[in-house]
Amino acid sequence: MTIDPLAERAAAHLQHLCVRIPARVVGSQGNRDATAYFADVCRAAGWTVKTPTFSCMHWTESGAELRAGAASFEVLVSPYSLPVQVSAPLAMISTAAELEGADLVGKVVLLRGDIAREQLAPKNFPWWNPEEHQRIIAALERAAPLAIVAATERNPETAGAVYPFALIEDGDFDIPTAHMTAEEVLKLAVYAGRTVDLELRASRAQAVGCNVEATRARGPHVPRVVVTAHIDAKQNTPGAVDDGGGTVVLLLLAELLADQPDTPLELVVFNGEDYYAASGEKLFVDQNGDLSGIDLNINIDGAGFIRGETHFSFYNCDDQVAAQARRAFGSHGLVEGPQWVQGDHSIFAMAGHPAIAITTEFFEEICATITHTPKDTVEMVDPLRLAQVARAIAAFAGQLRGR
Repeated sequence: MTIDPLAERAAAHLQHLCVRIPARVVGSQGNRDATAYFADVCRAAGWTVKTPTFSCMHWTESGAELRAGAASFEVLVSPYSLPVQVSAPLAMISTAAELEGADLVGKVVLLRGDIAREQLAPKNFPWWNPEEHQRIIAALERAAPLAIVAATERNPETAGAVYPFALIEDGDFDIPTAHMTAEEVLKLAVYAGRTVDLELRASRAQAVGCNVEATRARGPHVPRVVVTAHIDAKQNTPGAVDDGGGTVVLLLLAELLADQPDTPLELVVFNGEDYYAASGEKLFVDQNGDLSGIDLNINIDGAGFIRGETHFSFYNCDDQVAAQARRAFGSHGLVEGPQWVQGDHSIFAMAGHPAIAITTEFFEEICATITHTPKDTVEMVDPLRLAQVARAIAAFAGQLRGR
C-alpha cells in the first residue's frame, strides 16, 4: 500500500490538536496550547509569525440541579452563564409577546415553544443579530427574572447537532441561564406557579487568547490572499471536523510551501468562530480596516469529512479568479458545490470582498448529527482528503504567482 507522506503529516497534526490537546475552547489552556503549536509549526517552516492577542473569558461549570418538591429534573448550565442558587416561583413563557407583558421579578422563567425555537444571537455579536433576537434579549433584561430555564428541541442551522442546545450562549448576558430537553420540560411545566429550587454551578474568569498569522514577504503586484480556518472549538467536543481539519490544512500548506518564499498566501487561524464574542475575527477585521486590502479569502471549515466529495464555492469572485480556482481545485479532485453562510468566509463576503469556501459535500448532515458534539472525533476525518485540499490550494497559489 502506498503511503502519502502529506496525509501522514495531516494525521499527526490532527492527533495533536484533537487528542493530545483535550479542548480548544477560547480562554482555556488547551486553546493556548493549540495556537502555540500552530505558531511553532509555521516558524519551523520558515514563515514569519505574529500572534495578536485579545481579552476573553475562561468559563467553567460543574453541573446544575433543578427540583420542585420531591421531583428533580435534568438540566444543563448554558455556556458562559453566571452561577445561581435560588428558590422562587416558576413562570412559563412561550412567545415574545407574552414575555414583554410578563412580571418576572423574583421568579425563575421557563422559556418554551416558539420563543425557544432557535439559538439567540449573542447581544453584541457583530455580523448576525436578528431584530427578533434583540427584542427577546432586551425584554428578558427588562423583566429581570432571577434565572432562566429554556426548553429547546433541535436547530442545526444555529446550534449544530447539540440537543438540547443552549438558547442563550453569551458572556455579555448576566441572567443565569440553563437549558433542558423538550421531553423534560413536559414534566416541569406542571409546576408553573409553584416554587422550584435551581442551582447552577459555574464561574467566569478573565483570560487571553490570540489569532496566529503566518506570512511571507510579498512582491509588488502580487495579490494578498488570506487562507483561514478557525482553531477554536465548542465545549465538550474534540472539534475534528469543526474545524481541526481546516487548521491542519493550513499547517500542511505551511510545510508544503516552506521552500517557496514568494508564495502569495497568508495563513491565518481565527480564534473565535465558536465563541460568543467572535473575538479573534473582530480583532482581525479591526487590524485590517474594512478588509479592502485583502484580494481574496479562502476559508476552510468542515473539510476532510470521511464521506462524500470536498466542495468549494465562490463569493464575489471575478471570472479570472473563479477560472483559476476551478482549474487548480478540479485537478485535485475538489468539486464545485452550493454556497453556505455558517463560516468565517461570510465576514468577507458580507462586506463585498471575494471569498472561496471549502467544506464537505455533507455539510448539512454533519451540522445536524456531529458538529459541536463529542462525536466530532478524529475518526470522522480522512487525512488523505486534508492532503488533497492542501495540494489544491498550493496549486492555486502557483497560478496566482503567475498573474
